[in-house]
Amino acid sequence: MAKLKSTDVFTTAKPRAETPFEKTLRASKEITENETAKREEKTARLRRTRLERS
Repeated sequence: MAKLKSTDVFTTAKPRAETPFEKTLRASKEITENETAKREEKTARLRRTRLERS
């Protein structure tokens, strides 16, 4: 059986670099989520206004 060094067992893996695809995906999700939140806020505001009129 091979001997293990104490540093082999407890080393942490280096975080891998974000690929261009992952950067694009993250950016598109942020944009989509922001637009969805704005649209939902606007819809709620318009709904409240409509209910106040009637």
